Amino acid sequence: MRPTLLILAAGIGSRYGGLKQIDPVGPAGEVIMDYSIYDALQAGFGRVVFVIRHDFEAQFKAQIGARYAARADVAYAFQELTDLPEGFRVPEGRMKPWGTAHAILAARDIIHEPFVMINADDFYGREAYAVIAEALRGAPPDGTDWCMVGYKIGKTLSEYGGVTRAMCELDGEYLTHIVERFEIRREGDCVVAQDKAGGRYVYALDAPTSMNFFGFTPRLFELLDEGFRNFLAHSGQDVKAEYLIPTAVNELVAARRARMRVLTCNATWFGVTYPEDKARVQASIQELVARGEYPSPLWS
Repeated sequence: MRPTLLILAAGIGSRYGGLKQIDPVGPAGEVIMDYSIYDALQAGFGRVVFVIRHDFEAQFKAQIGARYAARADVAYAFQELTDLPEGFRVPEGRMKPWGTAHAILAARDIIHEPFVMINADDFYGREAYAVIAEALRGAPPDGTDWCMVGYKIGKTLSEYGGVTRAMCELDGEYLTHIVERFEIRREGDCVVAQDKAGGRYVYALDAPTSMNFFGFTPRLFELLDEGFRNFLAHSGQDVKAEYLIPTAVNELVAARRARMRVLTCNATWFGVTYPEDKARVQASIQELVARGEYPSPLWS
């Protein structure tokens, strides 16, 4: 069974100042998602599912989705604030989405095969798709042996401000702990970060981090539904709290309800957090095109 590519594209992009998931960066007007889908199809993925919001549905389908209609099986899921389990409601003043784990849940009724979730605005590298597709090959739909591609934290930073990353601890090739850190910046020959309380952490430049490149089976949806209910019961009235996929994975790994194998490869990540990052992304893609790794235009 060929895996599905699940693209989280419902984010607002507050630091970027707009919908960065549909902002052109390629030499022929391509967006980062174009390269992600191109790489996934080359690696043998069979389907693409976009998680978006209804308020930009028409624009997204016209500008982005229409490109793939003849190239892949394409479907859409919608992340909405009101998509809550029975007995819960949106608290007064809540404006932002419920987070990446909630975004994945939006696709629970349309994905029935192993899948890889990615961020719409991150470039992960062709080798990463090949490695994770191979790792998911033959995975039973109800299994909880999952996988992710790990990246070196020092190669995922922005020159223009701090970033948020999910830092990983491993036992061999398996994840033991994953936690969100904030305001991560390079400082000399190491990386410094903060927790939510402002506590300081120091990491080596090659410390493993997650860039939300996870491979799951459909069993995840059942477990996320349970976790989301617990999240709402404890934090649902906090208008800024989010149910994030690294947090959900950490809880499942800690409870030994799932295993997460951390895959390594030579793929290079790059993405846009701040508007100033766009020029670097454009230059990186232009270099890949010049080396012949991608055609231009990508979709001819």
